[in-house]
Amino acid sequence: MSARGSAAPDTGPPKVRAVVGLLVAFELVSGFLQGAAVPLVPEIQHGQGVSTGTAQWFTSVQLLAAAVAVPALGRLGDLYGHRRMLRLSLAVVAAGTVLVACAPNLGVLLLGRALMGPLAALLPLEIGLVRDRLSVDGGRRAVGLLVGALTLGTVLGHGLVGPLLSLLGALRPTLAVLAVAAVGCLALSFTAIPESRTRGRGRMDWSGAALLALALVTLLGTVARGSSRGWTSAPVLGGLLLAAALFAAWTRTQLGRPDALVDVRAVARRQSAPFYASGFVLGAVMLGGQPVAVSFMAASPDATGYGFGLAAWQISLYGVIPNIMAFAGSALCAALATRIGYRTLLLGAFALLTVGHTALLAVHSGLAPFAVANALVGVGCGLALGGLPTVVVEGSAADRTASATAVYNNLKTLGGSVGGAVFSVALGSLVIGATDTPSLTAYLTVWAGGAAACALAVLVQLGAGPRRSAAPVPAVPAVPAVPAPAGPVCDRPG
Repeated sequence: MSARGSAAPDTGPPKVRAVVGLLVAFELVSGFLQGAAVPLVPEIQHGQGVSTGTAQWFTSVQLLAAAVAVPALGRLGDLYGHRRMLRLSLAVVAAGTVLVACAPNLGVLLLGRALMGPLAALLPLEIGLVRDRLSVDGGRRAVGLLVGALTLGTVLGHGLVGPLLSLLGALRPTLAVLAVAAVGCLALSFTAIPESRTRGRGRMDWSGAALLALALVTLLGTVARGSSRGWTSAPVLGGLLLAAALFAAWTRTQLGRPDALVDVRAVARRQSAPFYASGFVLGAVMLGGQPVAVSFMAASPDATGYGFGLAAWQISLYGVIPNIMAFAGSALCAALATRIGYRTLLLGAFALLTVGHTALLAVHSGLAPFAVANALVGVGCGLALGGLPTVVVEGSAADRTASATAVYNNLKTLGGSVGGAVFSVALGSLVIGATDTPSLTAYLTVWAGGAAACALAVLVQLGAGPRRSAAPVPAVPAVPAVPAPAGPVCDRPG
């Protein structure tokens, strides 16, 4: 991928291209570890003897840690080397998985899960590596493979951790297998991965990272507690106002610093902002919308007048369809974009998402057409997952590759949290009579909102400026990039 302001990247010698296979393996394991978390929550609740709400922190604490770790590790990778930070991230994740497997109590368990936060930083760092070391076309194909591997790993983790738990007969051995996979990735990272050669000037903005972390934790923590405490309660409203104030203060500090954690001006450019915003929308409909579809499929039509009354194994079967289609879409993204261009592809992706959500409004009474509509949503998600990081990266300065991807990644995660919260409010407010059971109107409202958000993403992308089919999106570096010395970062292992 293009690297304006840096030394010309390798055109992709066999050794460098082969290293992409290692990065794909890392993303498979990363996806597996992340996908396995949700099905393990009931076992964590039973094993630790805690409430359902407390057990949910098994997943929530990792997401909060990711929100904090990803921007910092992305910027550190741009400054000091993506391979170095990749190894550091894998080491912290490995330590976290071992701690989770050996945890004697809930506190240690949650500490281990927090240490797994850098899982989300692996993809931005890997994209930084492939942009620096491969040609434009090679880098684009590599990004598609990495995103596809992450998607596939998530599907496998969600689907296989249950059988693995049944096979091993207990939670702790299952967690030990996950730890072995993470430790294996750490060992592989010391074999043949070359270091990136481009370095950013300046120093790490630690105070900016701390302020952003505080704002993100405040916002995500408030959103996570919104349903239980009430969205109009004083703590929730106060938390949202505090988060907004922190984000405003952080933005002001970033605009005034030459070595800012995030190049806010570049993110807000007309050519870039629509794609960051589209990442937020993608997170909302993809991460926030999945539980809604599961809830609808499980609903009994005799009791509610809607749904299909599916058993757990049937929900897993139908629920995996959009995930498989998302993997196919992300894997084919680079090949399709070669023909039509990335911006056209992204317009098509969000158009598919719009059509899929609109179709759910019309065909929700039949299981087969409902599955087809969800498959369309899956294809759209996959194409967007593969295309958005590429456009974001190619629109960033060469010494901001990982940090730009980290901003996109955090916006996608934030979109998932906000989307999930908004959808929960709809399902909790539009109910059947005096019960707490969501009405059909609640589900239709959620799908209509998803269709409207995706249609809005199409419109804002149309305002991003002229599309280019082959050339990278122009990059405007904030500061000149500095190639690292050639000797220490050659293609040698280690």
